[in-house]
Amino acid sequence: MKNIEPIEILRFDEKHITEINNANEGFLIIGKIIPSFQEGEWVYEEELFERTSEMKFPDDHLNWSEYINKEDKVIFLAYQNKKCIGQIRLVKDWNKYAYIENIAVRKEFRKSGIGRMLLIVGEEWAKENSLIGMSLEAQNDNLIACRFYIKEEFVLGGVDTLKQFYNPNIDITLYWYKIFT
Repeated sequence: MKNIEPIEILRFDEKHITEINNANEGFLIIGKIIPSFQEGEWVYEEELFERTSEMKFPDDHLNWSEYINKEDKVIFLAYQNKKCIGQIRLVKDWNKYAYIENIAVRKEFRKSGIGRMLLIVGEEWAKENSLIGMSLEAQNDNLIACRFYIKEEFVLGGVDTLKQFYNPNIDITLYWYKIFT
């Protein structure tokens, strides 16, 4: 049974700098999205892999003070029992979207609604800043994350086969959008 202690979402500040990468844990690679452009829109199929693997992005080492008390960027952290269990990092993009630079939830808290809570707070921030939606990018082999974005009403808006050219493990970058109505 999952822990039912309350979750608190806090806006990132200097006292959280040492915890910023705590939610960055590995994730399973179980398959991939195969996109195609048909009749003016992106559609996709899933291909499941015979063997799963695990991947972990390297920790981010940014100038975290650039996210504190700024109008054009923000980080929200999810806490339970004073432990950082998730984060969402957003910036105002030139195209009036809140670009999600990162969203991460600790393994033991995945599928418990934390990611959704972080997206809701991110959406509130975006709307408060008169943005038209949220956007993000994901690799096509991060099927679990892509399924989450689809569940949260993001739509596939574009595909890039060259962005990750240097990385032989990544075929396609997918661009996901949630437009506010």
